Amino acid sequence: MKPFDPRLPRYATAARAHLVLTVALGLVTTGLVLAQAGLLAHVLAGHGAVAATLAALLAVVAGRALAAYGGEASALRAAALVRSQLRRRLIARAVERPGRAAGEVATLATRGLDALDAYFARYLPQLVLACLTPLAVLAVAAGVDPLSALVIAVTLPLIPIFMVLVGLQTQARTERQWLLLERLGGHFLDVVEGLPTLKVFNRAKAQAAIIRDITAAHRRATMRTLRVAFLSALVLELLSTLAVALVAVEVGLRLLSGGLPYEKALFVLLLAPEAYLPLRNVGAQYHAGMEGVTAAQRVLDLIEAPEPLGARRRPAAAPATGEDAPAALADGGAIRGAASGTGTGGAASAAPSGGGTTGGAAIRLDGVTVRHPDRDAPALDDVSLTVEPGERLVVTGPSGAGKSTLLAVLLGFVRPESGSTSFETIPEDEWLRRIAWVPQHPHLFAGTVADNIRLGNPDASPDAVRDAARLAGAAEFVAALPDGYGTDVGERGLRLSSGQRQRIALARAFLRDAPILLLDEPTAHLDDENARVVRHAVERLMAGRTVVLVTHDAAWTAAADRVTGLTAGRLREMEPA
Repeated sequence: MKPFDPRLPRYATAARAHLVLTVALGLVTTGLVLAQAGLLAHVLAGHGAVAATLAALLAVVAGRALAAYGGEASALRAAALVRSQLRRRLIARAVERPGRAAGEVATLATRGLDALDAYFARYLPQLVLACLTPLAVLAVAAGVDPLSALVIAVTLPLIPIFMVLVGLQTQARTERQWLLLERLGGHFLDVVEGLPTLKVFNRAKAQAAIIRDITAAHRRATMRTLRVAFLSALVLELLSTLAVALVAVEVGLRLLSGGLPYEKALFVLLLAPEAYLPLRNVGAQYHAGMEGVTAAQRVLDLIEAPEPLGARRRPAAAPATGEDAPAALADGGAIRGAASGTGTGGAASAAPSGGGTTGGAAIRLDGVTVRHPDRDAPALDDVSLTVEPGERLVVTGPSGAGKSTLLAVLLGFVRPESGSTSFETIPEDEWLRRIAWVPQHPHLFAGTVADNIRLGNPDASPDAVRDAARLAGAAEFVAALPDGYGTDVGERGLRLSSGQRQRIALARAFLRDAPILLLDEPTAHLDDENARVVRHAVERLMAGRTVVLVTHDAAWTAAADRVTGLTAGRLREMEPA
């Protein structure tokens, strides 16, 4: 059990004054607890001026309420300051060394650090009282009735012993819960960012199933943790109730025999529950405290990690295993599930041909109009277009002319406001199987090079993956990577250059071996050397395929059978260069 991380005070410098105030108010509360029991016993025994004693008792009760309020308010302020410090350090670390899954960092910086509120505001104040109040009660009870003090001293350690036993289980389950939540955040963000890519390669449904599996695993882990927390509260309540009952029995028997004065008996009976109450409250708040300190430990591990944050952590014995760790997530990458062969869709061929096929219907748009909600003018205005099987069409035009919208229509991402398409009657999965897409900024998932290429065809063999990389001009740089095709590319492929990411996307298209190829500015953002390599790979990829290439670069028109200009959403035919 680790209810406190010794590293935390180093990052809580701004909160130290508030924590000291919380401890001081805990001392005040302890004194007021003793005074309240003494005054109440005095009133019930009917000794002295009852009115004055009742007034003093009300003042003590009010003071205790104020002390409790002040302690919690001070602890909440401390929690806010610690959260702010840790959040700034975590974000600074992530910016300094990017690459750690953004979803994991975001989960820890928000949901994780927010859990510190319960840790500081409820768990720590109760922990202070649990250390002070029982000792004070024992000391006072020993002066009033040594036998009762002995009973309290014998039964009191039972509660911490059972708290430790329960805490060992709670800690392991809480760590498992947080690891799953952290991975779920990273995986979900990776999937959302790459959703267009997954959709085109027909892997979106598989990812939806994986998200459901991970969410279910997190739900099961959370419910197991809560089950232990609720059962532990029952055990602690039972123990403290039995302990108070033992004190009451021995005090009652001695009171009946005349061996103990009435006022002293009342005082002991009123004081005994106060000895156990802070320990019971610590047990009740232990789960919230454990959740907060576990999240803080994860944050501190990231802040103090000697390795770059871009190195994805793969512990040798991760606590999330078995039914709590879906296979698609066990290696820490969203792409693994997308390329696992589960779900629907996928290419029919397991190896790239390098030449493609001209199978499939022609692409036809008839009077297609697309209007975006935030624009008055249509993005595509009564566009009619025919691309015959095997034809290479290059679409040029200025930014904002509607080129990206045209591709979105061909991909099925945008439904026309009016007009028709030749593929609107084809089932979506079937149409997507006929398409390979290479966007201007391809999305690479957190996973290996081979996994990212295999997204084009989940059933592809390692040899087919290597052939696709060779055709895309990627084999040389992949061979130079530390683990070759097993190298982790990092989130969004940040460990690779723009040209390398583009070649991985081309390798996907080669592995896809689809009859229709859609390309969006394949060389616009590349330097001359990378542009040359990519251009040669694209020319190999276009051979024998129906191609629609959107570009600003007039050099591509030389490889076109037909060139069409797009201006303000309208098409105009041009002559190839």
